Amino acid sequence: MIDKKLLSTGSAPLGKRDDWQDLRQFTRARIGLKRSGNAQCTKDVLAFQESHSKARDAVHIPLDVAHLQAEMEDVPVICVSSQAQDRQTYLRRPDLGRRLNAASLEALPHGQWDVVFVAADGLSSIATQKEALPLYRVMCKRLVGWRIAPLVVATQSRVALGDEIAQKMGAKIVVMMIGERPGLSVADSMGVYLTYAPYVGCPDSSRNCLSNIHSYGLSTSAAADKLTWLMQEAMRLKETGIGLKDSSPENGIIENTPKIS
Repeated sequence: MIDKKLLSTGSAPLGKRDDWQDLRQFTRARIGLKRSGNAQCTKDVLAFQESHSKARDAVHIPLDVAHLQAEMEDVPVICVSSQAQDRQTYLRRPDLGRRLNAASLEALPHGQWDVVFVAADGLSSIATQKEALPLYRVMCKRLVGWRIAPLVVATQSRVALGDEIAQKMGAKIVVMMIGERPGLSVADSMGVYLTYAPYVGCPDSSRNCLSNIHSYGLSTSAAADKLTWLMQEAMRLKETGIGLKDSSPENGIIENTPKIS
């Protein structure tokens, strides 16, 4: 007699409830995948290949700077680039992605700014393309009375490139909105790095970070809540990083985060 359990085409025997289903709503990780004999189901294999392709595209597709400029309409945008001349160099030489090229240095104006926002491609141009401008617009509305520098769009950029941008422009704070390294569950996640009194060679311990800003992670509204609080505290304490502990209210973080379907 054939055991019905051996006829299972999924993670649960025939006629039995799939206990993994309740857990899948909390993560985009691949858990409890179904199988067909000793192999994974075709749809799961194809989904994996699709996610891998999206992750590669996120790294290699150039940031559409012209589109970002068009979206800003008449608001001035300054475009800069690092010393990495192309994407292959950028990936192989992280150090070049941390410094501006000569033309970009000359293009940056100096002023008495409280903050400069930088939209940088990082390792996921797709994330920056989707998430940077919505967050920037929300923050401009919330930072009443702040002297906000023109938006800077940076290509072939690492996080530390924002330090040189802010130092050259005379900004007290830099907010680096940058595409995070893509994974097989999320390829369009943006991170935000906040640094007070940045300078070339500034250590990572001087920064505060908000990560996982994307459709299934931290929403624009929730990210803006946290970032506004951190920026206000940074100005009060005159420091960021290990000297600024994130004790901001968590109200609205869960409510404003989309559920996984």
